[in-house]
Amino acid sequence: MKSIFHMTRLRQSNSRLFNSVFDRLLNILFPESCPICGSPTDAHETAPICNQCWQSLRPYNGPACGTCGRPLFSNAAVLCGICMKEAPAFSSARAFGLYEGTLRKAINLFKYHRIRRLSRPLTRLVLGGEIPSVRIVLPVPLHKRRLREREFNQSALLAKGIAKKISADLAVDCLVRTRDTLPQVGLRSGERRRNIKNAFAASSRTSITGRSVLLVDDVITTGSTVQECSDVLKKAGAREVHVLALARGAGD
Repeated sequence: MKSIFHMTRLRQSNSRLFNSVFDRLLNILFPESCPICGSPTDAHETAPICNQCWQSLRPYNGPACGTCGRPLFSNAAVLCGICMKEAPAFSSARAFGLYEGTLRKAINLFKYHRIRRLSRPLTRLVLGGEIPSVRIVLPVPLHKRRLREREFNQSALLAKGIAKKISADLAVDCLVRTRDTLPQVGLRSGERRRNIKNAFAASSRTSITGRSVLLVDDVITTGSTVQECSDVLKKAGAREVHVLALARGAGD
């Protein structure tokens, strides 16, 4: 038993040593500066973000709505006013942290600057929390025109990593975006709902009837997008829909 323990510790030590040497070699051959603090990038797994900035990322552990995950002002509250007024189509929605500071910059580097390699460390952040028991994982889809422009769907990359880790089926074609909407950024809550209305449809390529599904997005702000997607999935036969995101934005 002691022998197995010592072998495990030795492998971990060797792995850390290898990563340290590898990081130094990469810094010599391909020097990069952290886009957040300007220091030399010193960790290949989170490059171009340096290790110190990455370690500053913390999950949100404050009071939150038990259904949609919206941050609340008091631990005494169980649900937010929006969920009390009308229950959403999804059963739960959770996010790793708040869409601010280093997390916001990391997501923007991944999403808008096409740094795909950040998908792995960002996926690990999400997996650090509680994951609902589901059979199918699917991303919030992009319209085909937006997908051509961006070259990849950031939510699909996150969904792929999550599905693999929890041994669930990945269904990237289960939900399709039928209408190319305006960007949600800058729109108020009511405008977001109108903008996204009837913009999604369920595909017949994957059966979700009677099955629990996990809908993955990068950022939840007012929740209009995931609400519309969840409504479509429930009408297509999903037993329940859970939502998982990297960050929760400040909705109005």
